[in-house]
Formats: sequence, structure tokens, C-alpha cells
Amino acid sequence: MNDKNKSRMITFCGLAIAVNIVLGIVTSIIKLPLYLDTLGTVLTAALIGPIPGAIVGALTNIITGFMYSIKDIPFLLVNVAVALIVGFVAKKFKFTYKSALITGLILSVVCPLIGTPIGIALYGGLTGTASDVFVLWLRSSGSSIFAASFIPKVGTCLLAVMIIKYLPVSMKISLKNYNKTEEMSSACSEK
Repeated sequence: MNDKNKSRMITFCGLAIAVNIVLGIVTSIIKLPLYLDTLGTVLTAALIGPIPGAIVGALTNIITGFMYSIKDIPFLLVNVAVALIVGFVAKKFKFTYKSALITGLILSVVCPLIGTPIGIALYGGLTGTASDVFVLWLRSSGSSIFAASFIPKVGTCLLAVMIIKYLPVSMKISLKNYNKTEEMSSACSEK
């Protein structure tokens, strides 16, 4: 792998962590009911692969844990799960609107299964985020808690596809080349 592609990949991952942190702060301040604090994780996993995505997700929660509350760090398990699922779906299928919709629905089931026990253990249930308010509002308006959980994750995945669609082709190619180089080197080391 050439150094230019590696530098682009590292830069992209750093920016993805910053996007996660900034959008997490913004969505919390304006009470936006989306999980935009995982957008950088989704983008990294879809463009580069599940492992770099998982690293971006984990580092996001570790950094925000030290910035705000150490209790946020265990939620890195949710961010890592997001990266692994998105990364493997993007690797197996092209990350299109259809696959993003299906992936968002899968994440809407998997993420609460991981995050809810953590939230209960650390906060006694709700975490106090805008997503809690949105889910409770949908629930009180007659939606099931299950249906109320779907909208935020699906929206994040669909937004990621839209962003990927408009990224410069050269950037997508260099990030995909990094991913293919890593796959080839790991396949060669297995033989």
C-alpha cells in the first residue's frame, strides 16, 4: 500500500471521529432525534471496512467518555457493532439506499439489544438524550417501542449513502484501494 493512500485513510478516520463527536454534541444541543454520533462510523465502515469503522467507533466513545462522562465509554460496544454490521454489509453488497435501509433496520434491533442493558446498568434506563425523547414521543403517539426505535438508525444509514454518493470519486477510489490492499495482504499472510 502506498503512503498516500494510508495517509488519506488515517486522515479520513480522524475526520470521521471528529464528525461523530461534533454531530453528537449538535444533536444533543438541538434535540435532533437521530443517531448522527455514529455517522462517521457508518461512513468509515462502508468506505474502508468493518475494522477501521470499529476503531473509529471505539475511539469516538473513548474520547467523549473522557470529555464528558466516563459512563459513555461502555457504549462503544454499540458503535463497534454498528461498524461491524455496516462494514460487512458494504463488503458483501454495495452500500446502496436499499442495503442501507435494510442495514438501518438491522441496527435498529441490534443496537438497543446492546445499548439498553448498558443504559439500565449505568443510568437506570434512559440516557437523557434527544433520542430518548423522540422514542418516548413516538411511543406515546401510539407507535410501538420497536417501531419508534427504527427511524433514527435508518435515517443515519440513508444519510451516509447520500454522502458517499457525493464524495469525490478519487477519494472513494483511494479508500477502496486501501481496503482491497488490506484484504490482499491478509489473504496472502493466511497462505
